[in-house]
Amino acid sequence: MESIASLPPLRETIAAHGLDAKKRFGQHFLLDLNLTRRIARAAAPLAGGIVIEVGPGPGGLTRALLLEGATNVVAIELDPRAIEALHELEAVAGNRLSLLEADALEVDLTGLGPAPRRIVANLPYNVSTPLLVRWLHEADALADMVLMFQKEVVDRLIAAPRTKDYGRLSVLTQHVCEVRRLFDIPASAFVPPPKVVSSVARLVPRPAGERLADLGPLERVTAAAFGQRRKMLRGSLAGLFPDPTAVLIGLGLSPTARAEELLVADFVRLANHLTSE
Repeated sequence: MESIASLPPLRETIAAHGLDAKKRFGQHFLLDLNLTRRIARAAAPLAGGIVIEVGPGPGGLTRALLLEGATNVVAIELDPRAIEALHELEAVAGNRLSLLEADALEVDLTGLGPAPRRIVANLPYNVSTPLLVRWLHEADALADMVLMFQKEVVDRLIAAPRTKDYGRLSVLTQHVCEVRRLFDIPASAFVPPPKVVSSVARLVPRPAGERLADLGPLERVTAAAFGQRRKMLRGSLAGLFPDPTAVLIGLGLSPTARAEELLVADFVRLANHLTSE
């Protein structure tokens, strides 16, 4: 029986299937097995439950996940060329790999298999943020996520108040998850090389009792506050509250503060107040 080690190098797989990276899919392939296995090890242990990979492309990270002991990988891929290339890996993986040709933005995670569910992915750059926001809404279905983004996105995920990178995505992510940057990967490691450095981050959802059941109000508050981030809060929140000054004072917040000055917990209190009105 063939093994994963017997498969042709990824460059040969790419050539054989005409799998040149397409900008519309946000594709940048990571072919170095040392790096993909490092990502897979960062997500360990991989046995039990399901490992969900989004945008596997020719299967570099997919191979690494299987080599590092994943027992049930579901690879979601929108590009039909990549699905064709991945059939070779599927054939030698036994029943440990399932392929799903779909748009990950439309996939119900709970329908992919039983918990624990974990996402490990080199995310397509063009949809990485929308995917993350969707998964934050579905945090109850996830054990954790090990994800690769553009470095500037991870800078935003972990940013502290009063810094230039602190914004709406920082608040949403940090409220739902504990977030940690693991390591960076240079542009030269990819084919084709992107114009930016990439970073791998681990996100672990907080217990359900420590986060909002509905993120909708928090999204609305942060969108208003950071959408006009140079405005004082009494002005930027005017479209949400009839009297934002009174609301802010009532919560012990300064009406003349700006969005970047508020803690994540402050935005959560504003979201709760919005829900109660």
